Amino acid sequence: MTNIRSIIQDMRSRSSRVVQDRFSAGPPSSSSSSAAAAAVEVEDGMNESCWANMPQELLREVLVKIEASESAWPLRKNVVACAGVCRSWRHITKEIVKIPELSGILTFPISVKQPGPRDSLIQCFIKRNRSSQTYYLYLSCTNGPAIAEDGKFLLAARKCRRPTCTDYIISLHADEMSKGSSTYIGKLRSNFLGTKFTIFDGQPPHAGAKITKSRSTRMVNSKQISPRVPAGNYSVAHISYELNVLGSRGPRRMQCTVDAIPSSAIEPGGVAPTQMDFSLGNVDFFPSMPFLRSKSNHMETFSSGPLASQKDGVLVLKNKAPRWHEQLQCWCLNFHGRVTVASVKNFQLVASPENGPSGPEHEKIILQFGKVGKDLFTMDFRYPISAFQAFAICLSSFDTKIACE
Repeated sequence: MTNIRSIIQDMRSRSSRVVQDRFSAGPPSSSSSSAAAAAVEVEDGMNESCWANMPQELLREVLVKIEASESAWPLRKNVVACAGVCRSWRHITKEIVKIPELSGILTFPISVKQPGPRDSLIQCFIKRNRSSQTYYLYLSCTNGPAIAEDGKFLLAARKCRRPTCTDYIISLHADEMSKGSSTYIGKLRSNFLGTKFTIFDGQPPHAGAKITKSRSTRMVNSKQISPRVPAGNYSVAHISYELNVLGSRGPRRMQCTVDAIPSSAIEPGGVAPTQMDFSLGNVDFFPSMPFLRSKSNHMETFSSGPLASQKDGVLVLKNKAPRWHEQLQCWCLNFHGRVTVASVKNFQLVASPENGPSGPEHEKIILQFGKVGKDLFTMDFRYPISAFQAFAICLSSFDTKIACE
């Protein structure tokens, strides 16, 4: 095990040098090809090393033990490093590591695009930076109601005001948030009043998804590498807040229609589309993670086929109605200790029985969001939505709603 850890450390140092070379070479537009070449060079070098020739049975046994023993962050980074040693290590690691739906763990970057576990909530938190109008999503490294501010970074978003709308650009990188960047994975767009929002995915959320034509779509496509997995903006969900014509300070009412997920996904045996890999356009800007590079990328993008037919309907989420607490003189929801500050932004979303009677599956909280500090909020989600979709929904709660308050 000691020798394996030394291999991991050696791989990390090699990857770090590639990352430094990539950023010292200049802006992304001028160095993408050199960064990709450097990543391939490192991978080829590792493929020719002695570690690539380790007996498959022994390698699998070692990787299984590492994956099982280091099941939480920050130790989880060793599993990611194993996937980057060489091609044979990558294939076996990807076979061993299960998707979040089955494991309840976010391991690789693509995990933020995959649905969470069915039987539990993945606990995260969001930090807000008011001065820069940025938001950062972290995975909680400790389970329970206590909030530790040293979580694993997942996603970042930057607020961009337009004359008639507001965009929240969502990125895999904490310091690189623009639609032209390869780390761009989607956005949230609001109307002028802040009452209606649309979530856009940067790549197809399911087989057969149609791209939304816009100026920003053309900008992303200009950096596209593989025509098999077109980059752009794909509408995946719509969020609406009820107009408050009486000016009451009561709780907000919201509804989220997730076009990318069938309503049957919440039922026993139901399936939600699961993205299995990033498009090749994103891969070149992750030289430290060569395990993402695959010649069969376009054939393994989804674990399920096209979205269910329209007669099955799409998933509709509605906020759980709070109750009025006479002693506290406020509206209350049971967040089981995960929310400690009263705020109009706090909410819990459950599936809405649109075309039939309500069942136990409609009582499960799919997403909950709430305030715990001046600029600190918790975000917990489960199947059938992903961390990316949950983060985008929560960003809509931050936006100023002229007509709702």
